[in-house]
Amino acid sequence: MGKLKQIYRLSPIVLLVIAVFASYSAYQCFQDEQTAKKQITELTSRLEKLQQIIEKNNQIIAQREQEKAQDAISIKQLHEQMKDALKNNQCANEIMPSNISDWMRNGKN
Repeated sequence: MGKLKQIYRLSPIVLLVIAVFASYSAYQCFQDEQTAKKQITELTSRLEKLQQIIEKNNQIIAQREQEKAQDAISIKQLHEQMKDALKNNQCANEIMPSNISDWMRNGKN
């Protein structure tokens, strides 16, 4: 019976140690959860900012592509206008001597 009394005396101490350890573990889990939630919030915020930047960049790219297409159309129209303007021009239809064309190609004065 002496051993049984010893066990009864140690039981509250063992239960106290288990309770303290369980409380400590629960508190650590709670802190880890709070840290994880904070990190998730920060990452979500960063992700939203990156998505906004991507959308803005996509709009800029689309706008530049549209401008590029407009420029191509304008160049084609100007080329056609230049052809029409030079169609009946006698000077434009004459053959240019090679030394003058070379001189113009090289951009010499």
